[in-house]
Parts: sequence; C-alpha cells; structure tokens
Amino acid sequence: MNSQQTVAPRVETDNLTSEESVETVPAQPDARVDWPVIGWIAVIHLGLLAAPFYFTWTGLFTCLFLGWLTGGIGICMGYHRLLTHGSFQTYPFMFRLIGLIGLLAGQGPPIQWVANHRKHHLHSDQPGDPHSPRDGRWWSHIMWLIPYHSTEEIQATHERFAPDLLKDPFMRFLQRTFLLWHIGMGAVLYGIGYWLGGSEIAISMVVYGMFVRLFYVLHATWFVNSATHIWGYRNYETTDDSRNLWWVALLTYGEGWHNNHHKYQRMAKNGHKWWELDMTYGAILVLEKLGLAWKVVKTIPPNDKENSVKQPNFAKQQQSVQH
Repeated sequence: MNSQQTVAPRVETDNLTSEESVETVPAQPDARVDWPVIGWIAVIHLGLLAAPFYFTWTGLFTCLFLGWLTGGIGICMGYHRLLTHGSFQTYPFMFRLIGLIGLLAGQGPPIQWVANHRKHHLHSDQPGDPHSPRDGRWWSHIMWLIPYHSTEEIQATHERFAPDLLKDPFMRFLQRTFLLWHIGMGAVLYGIGYWLGGSEIAISMVVYGMFVRLFYVLHATWFVNSATHIWGYRNYETTDDSRNLWWVALLTYGEGWHNNHHKYQRMAKNGHKWWELDMTYGAILVLEKLGLAWKVVKTIPPNDKENSVKQPNFAKQQQSVQH
C-alpha cells in the first residue's frame, strides 16, 4: 500500500432482514467465565492499590497524558469514530498507528472492540446487545465482559461485524499480540522513569502510567455503555435508551453525548448543541488542518430523516481496506 492510498473503514447502512441478523451464539448458554479477562481486570485494580504509596507529580502527569492519548485519541477518535464508524478518512499509516494507540487503552484489540461496538449499534438495548442496562446496570458496565466465548463464536462475530479490519494484516497482528504491547509499555515507562530519577520515579510511572491510567480509561468508557443508557437527556428520538450525560462527556472527551451519536452514528461531531463540548471532534479538526484527515462527516446527512433510524448492515462494505 503506498502512501497516497487512503483507508475508509466505512460500512453500508442498509436495513437487515431478520435472517441476516441471526446471532452466532451457542444453542445452550455457556456458564463458564473468561478467566484471562477476569485476570486482566483484577491485575489493573490490584495495581491501583499501590497508587497512594508511589505518588509523584511525574507519575500523575504521565497518567493524565497517556490517559488522553490512549483514551481520547486511541479509543474515542480511533477505535470509535474512525475504525468503527468511518467518520473521517486518513492515510494507512495513521489508520494503523491509531489502532495501536487504542490497543494500549487496555480494552482489547481493534478487531474485537469494533465488532462488539457495531453489534451494540445493531441491537442497541434489544436482545443481542452485548451490554444493555436492560439486562442489569452492573452487567452493562463490567459484567458483560465476564462470560466465556468460544474461539469459533468470537471468530464468527469478527467475520460478521468487522470484516474490513480482518482484511488488514496489521490489525490481525494486534489481535494476536495484545498483552505483549502492554508488557512492553510497562518496561518502557520503568526505563524512562529510572533514567529521570531512579527507582522511585520508575515505579511511580508504572503505577500511574499503567494501573491508574487503565483504571480510569476502562471505567470512563464503560460509563458510556452503562450510565448514558440510564441517565441524561435526549435531543433525538431513537429506538434505544441512549442519552446525553454531561459528566460522562467530560470523562470521555465527548463520547457522553451518546443520544446524539446513536441518532447520527457517522458524524464526527458528537456534541450537537453549543454547550456540548466535544474534545475528540476538536482533535479530528486538528488532523484535518494538518492534512492527516479528510472527508470529515461534519453535518447531519441530508438523506437522513429526523425520526428515521436505520439498522446498519455491517457485513457489507462500501470500501475495503487495501493492502
């Protein structure tokens, strides 16, 4: 792929028939739990307990900066608005770099995250939604991550909801190497901290740059799944329970204007009222000014009626990823 080719991971938004929307789930519910996921979440929360004993301003600054980089740029702009919804176009190297930054937010590889989120939009607050508060508030926030899913089920979900990302070898590479990147990042943080001020700064940078940051980014994102489908106000009528919630928007750099997003999913701007601050949209505009983003979806599509909500058919693509 040469530097002039672009990646537009946008997918069609056609109506699905009932046959097309059949879910790939086991005939009998699997009562097992996903121990690797439980272990990952437990390690993050246990590491958080060290924070009071290793506070430094260097560690806190590292946490805040990496929280914005991995959460705001990696998840909100990258995983969500670029990879999932194709709200703008960019170069292949940026497409893959943002995917890597998003992986460092600890929420899973790009293919997995995008497939789950597209599935959420297709079945939002209906049977088949991976994390609806209608199934329980704690379920929508964290418990939906706990059940075990077979390799065959996961692969079928990826093929059904993220076929565009599956075509990209780098995205498949990130799928296989998720944990290694986090181990490497911890080592890099320790090395930089030791160089800056010895073992005390090194440990502080690991504790705050890894555990505190991951705790914040994970729970902030999970609040979009839970809180913004429970509390807040609605600018638009939709077929789900999505709402706009100001404090989630502040925590997630603009993702908390969730009712706006569910109404117009491809729009790069989630804040539709003058007071609905959207830092992620601002970052996209900066990329546009730098020539690193174009075809930014800035306005409501003219063919999208005020009260019409389409079910997205994510299996069909308008443009596939070129290699």
